[in-house]
Amino acid sequence: MILKYKRFLRRYSVILMWTCITLLILNLFAKKNPLTIDRDQLSVKIQHFMGTGNLPTSGVLSVRCSESELFLESLYDVNCTAILQGEVNEIKRSQLLKVQRKAVIPNDSFYIEATQNCEQFIWNRKYLTFTLSRREEQFPIAYSIVIHQKIDLFERLLRTLYAPQNIYCVHVDNKSPAAFKTAVRSIVSCFPNVFVAGKLENMIYGSWLRVQADLNCMEELLARHLTWKYFINLCGMDFPIKTNLEIVNQLEHLAGGNSLESGAVVDGKELRWKYSLKIINGEMINTMVIKEPFSNETSIFSGSAYMVVSRQFVEYIFKDSKVKQLIEWLKDTYSPDELIWATLQRMPGVPGSKPPHPKYDVSDMNSVARLVKWQHLEGDVTKGKAYPLCTGSHLRCVCVYGAGDLNWILQQHHLFANKFDAEVDPVALQCLEQHIRQKTLGCRM
Repeated sequence: MILKYKRFLRRYSVILMWTCITLLILNLFAKKNPLTIDRDQLSVKIQHFMGTGNLPTSGVLSVRCSESELFLESLYDVNCTAILQGEVNEIKRSQLLKVQRKAVIPNDSFYIEATQNCEQFIWNRKYLTFTLSRREEQFPIAYSIVIHQKIDLFERLLRTLYAPQNIYCVHVDNKSPAAFKTAVRSIVSCFPNVFVAGKLENMIYGSWLRVQADLNCMEELLARHLTWKYFINLCGMDFPIKTNLEIVNQLEHLAGGNSLESGAVVDGKELRWKYSLKIINGEMINTMVIKEPFSNETSIFSGSAYMVVSRQFVEYIFKDSKVKQLIEWLKDTYSPDELIWATLQRMPGVPGSKPPHPKYDVSDMNSVARLVKWQHLEGDVTKGKAYPLCTGSHLRCVCVYGAGDLNWILQQHHLFANKFDAEVDPVALQCLEQHIRQKTLGCRM
């Protein structure tokens, strides 16, 4: 009888010890993550991290979220649900509010000061520092983000895009003001999976340096993280229109393929590589020296600077001799970022590429990489235009989206949209960010 009692005590002591350890771990975990307040959310996290649950949706759970969890920067008292549904009266009201009260946009100094305490910064800015599903955990994504100004847009993009299993390389224009670069480095320093590129370029519009910035990031991403599956490049005025899980879903369906604009070169665009160009005093100058054709075997294709490509694609371009020849040939052309990826996507042997036949041409609207409204293609879609009129403004013939564009944007299959700017329409960003957050957390209001 005494022996049985001793055995019971030993077992009870072991159970009690493990119970205490488990409760301590859960308590520490809850303190680290500001979004663990909700009991249902915490239970799902426990299931996930203990290996007893496999989250099926993009959110932690279909639960009721508090305003503090969902609303990040509600600068304007608008009905985002109505705006996202395209209700004209609410969109007009939002524009009136925007005129009446200008948004206060955080500057470089704000972020330098706020990141003095990283734990508090992450808490206050509501970064999601835990992985939301096994599928996402097992499908890390590598990002290159090329920026030169507007620190608020960069931090907002990073916050919405951030997931601990992904890796992010940030390339800052080396010509950017010192305060901007300090603010970027301050933000980046708070995250182990975000870094500033080791080599920064002095960016010049239309030059090879835009491509080099991505190549610098690609090379570091390959070296730093051995398991990421896909590479996506972004700029500071991009914003996701899908949750991380939705992005993973689309990338899985690519099954090793790539998705980017790639088509035949339109008349007149050959001038971009007919003559050799040089950078003189920070400008692209035509030397009037005619370039030799690249190759009879490889045609030049036109597309976008932005892409969604597999890790195998990225690894290949650093190893293949033909790709290296193309890179050297493009270095003195105009806007090679709109040529190189489109051409590689049609080059035989490149992982995930498509044949050069016109049947395989892909427009920007058919790829998933980036949704853009070009000014000359806007108008009445019933009369042959590609998409509705921009409700924001235009920058270099590209729509900077307004709140009235959101309904159309969210009907598209793309992963990201370009361009957004809080100085043009803060309501558009406020409502889009709220929408992505709500879907990510699986919240209902």
